[in-house]
Amino acid sequence: MTLFVGTSGWQYKDWRDVLYPSGLPMRLWLEEYAARFATVENNNAFYRLPSRETFEAWRERTPPGFVVAVKASRYLTHIKRLREPEEPVHRLMTHATGLGDRLGPVLLQLPPTLRADPDLLDACLACFPVGTRVAVEPRHDSWWTPAVREVLVSRGAALCWADVLARPVTPLWRTTGWGYVRFHQGRARPWPRYGRQSLATWIRRVVTAWPDGENVYAYFNNDPHGAAVEDAVTFAGLARRAGLEVTRTPRHLARA
Repeated sequence: MTLFVGTSGWQYKDWRDVLYPSGLPMRLWLEEYAARFATVENNNAFYRLPSRETFEAWRERTPPGFVVAVKASRYLTHIKRLREPEEPVHRLMTHATGLGDRLGPVLLQLPPTLRADPDLLDACLACFPVGTRVAVEPRHDSWWTPAVREVLVSRGAALCWADVLARPVTPLWRTTGWGYVRFHQGRARPWPRYGRQSLATWIRRVVTAWPDGENVYAYFNNDPHGAAVEDAVTFAGLARRAGLEVTRTPRHLARA
């Protein structure tokens, strides 16, 4: 099993002097990020789906082996609320496949007001091309049922394990051979950092669920003040000490 560790996005102004040297222009931040991390979760696509040409440009600007997870557009998840998914899924994938071999999993983060509908989810997942890795992050407690779990298993989709305030807010279901974990906000100081004990607990959860499984993708979404970068580096270091194979992360941060 390889643990892919990165952050949710790379263009945050307060990451200057944390990940990015003070003199580095923002137009070169993707290249700097990709030289130091091997994966990123692109959440820009949620707010406005980039053109295929933009995805193609990201492919050209990143090194071989770099992996980009893509958060599905809110048009599909929040406006259509998974209804009539054929066209928005087709448009999403037509654009995102511009990444070529850099394309990793696609994340469907559902609205917190969307109640469980296993048939709706099944119909949406059926629209993705065969072989697409799709992770689903429901955010309403009604989704935690055997019927929903069966849909995920039957479609080979991963339940996204989500953490808020250093605790899981989703069941720890393994629904396919690979995994997807998102860290939204820790409880350590300075806010919104994660403590080492919390991160070590998550490593044990991952190892227990995927002792000999495929890849597990872990992304830190607690971006303010560079917390995501620092926590990703700490998490990767703890995972390596636990004997896991981990993708590259920065050895030194700008403000370290």
